[in-house]
Amino acid sequence: MKYYALPFFALICFSACQNQKKEAPQKPNILYILADDMGIGDVSLYNPDAKTQTPHIDQLGKEGMRFTDAHSPSSVCTPTRYGILTGRYCWRSKLPQGVLQGYGKALLEKDRETIASFLKSQGYSTGVIGKWHLGLDWVLKPEFKDSVNVHTADINAFGMVRQLNGDWVDFSQKTTDGPLNHGFDYSYILPASLDMEPYCYLENDVLTEIPSEYTPGNDLNTGSYATQAFWRPGKVAKSFDFYGVLPKFIERAKQFIYTKSKEEKPFFLYLPLTAPHSPWVPQENYKGTSGAGQYGDFVQMVDAKVGEVLKALEESGEAENTIIIFTSDNGPFWKPDFIERYNHRAAYIYRGMKADAYEGGHRIPLVVKWPGKVKAGTVSDFPTTLTNLLATCADLLNIKLDENTAEDSQSILPVLLGDQAAQTEAMPIVHHSSRGFFAIRKGEWKLIDRLGSGGFSEPAIVEPKKGEAIGQLYNLSQDPSETTNLYADEPEKVKELTQDLEHIKNR
Repeated sequence: MKYYALPFFALICFSACQNQKKEAPQKPNILYILADDMGIGDVSLYNPDAKTQTPHIDQLGKEGMRFTDAHSPSSVCTPTRYGILTGRYCWRSKLPQGVLQGYGKALLEKDRETIASFLKSQGYSTGVIGKWHLGLDWVLKPEFKDSVNVHTADINAFGMVRQLNGDWVDFSQKTTDGPLNHGFDYSYILPASLDMEPYCYLENDVLTEIPSEYTPGNDLNTGSYATQAFWRPGKVAKSFDFYGVLPKFIERAKQFIYTKSKEEKPFFLYLPLTAPHSPWVPQENYKGTSGAGQYGDFVQMVDAKVGEVLKALEESGEAENTIIIFTSDNGPFWKPDFIERYNHRAAYIYRGMKADAYEGGHRIPLVVKWPGKVKAGTVSDFPTTLTNLLATCADLLNIKLDENTAEDSQSILPVLLGDQAAQTEAMPIVHHSSRGFFAIRKGEWKLIDRLGSGGFSEPAIVEPKKGEAIGQLYNLSQDPSETTNLYADEPEKVKELTQDLEHIKNR
């Protein structure tokens, strides 16, 4: 009897251990959807008067948490993407101001921890599908290998950085620095914005088709305020279809989800969309569906495509164990005459638009759904910024980050979980405009270090006259639209915020 008892007991223990293993909490998948130039007022859940309807994004907010005081770290593309991936403000990098063009050199430092490399180290399968816009190290033709230097780089009035010429690139060679160098297991990307050459795709850092042809561009008479179906002239792959880019990325994302659902590892999918950034290229079945013209139609197409991704999550069986984050990289490109023409406020009640230091440049929609963890239908006014992703994920996985990693990132996990006892005061948030203006937000106060919008809104730069205030100070709880500059009336608050800003910049 004793001879058989031991193996039988061991079998029971083994079975119990197996059951415990199956019942152990799984690490959640993380799906991060980043719209491009979508304003907080474009999401109908935020703006009841919107001329755009976004039912799928609205449903995410209703099933999770909606943030009303969320911000991008910059009011333009490249710096925000750097901040999301690294948890650092981009002005700490080698790009202190502006955005890269399609031939820009790789911006992420080679040894810098990213959200992808961090999650990969914690057992995640990682992928990026969509607009990269963080630079790629293209291989140059031998005769141009020494051509990239400080004299060939320039930045225009709108903050666009040109570092090299496309004619110098050997497109037959694999890029030497791309997403795979920074923690991503899989990538399918567009190099930069959809209105910037080269117009082509790279899969795992290799071109899927060489951009051997040339496009003269489209709707070029729109000038510096590029709208409608605008794209710049440049190199293009023969089969490239501007109207098919967003659908292609969505199909790839769905394939990624279906594939990863069959694997044991959790996944992280970073899905930076190309829309509704120009060119505004809604497909035929979306044209005329909104009350905000071609732009509004494109916004509604974005919402529908987000809905397709969410449906794929459901069909794959992964929806219940996935944290879904939807947000935007900055405010909308929506000029005052567009507001007048369509009676649609893409930036909602906030002043300014994309590129500005004003709230309209960086106050963004942010909704987070996590079934069983984030209470459905909650609304948070906690001030947060997109650099907070890395610290939040580290907190989620109970990992302490190195002091030199994600230094501008604060965990908002207690906010998401409704754990008031664990919540800490929001760190001051620093904003950066396309022309290099700094702003700092602390509590109800916001300081902008110069006069003007610092971006696309006119006047962009105002030189103070003798005796006038040299910057801007607003109390956002009383004046969310930034109509009354209190800089001259609150010298102590100006001093405090100026010191805080300098401390953050110099740490």
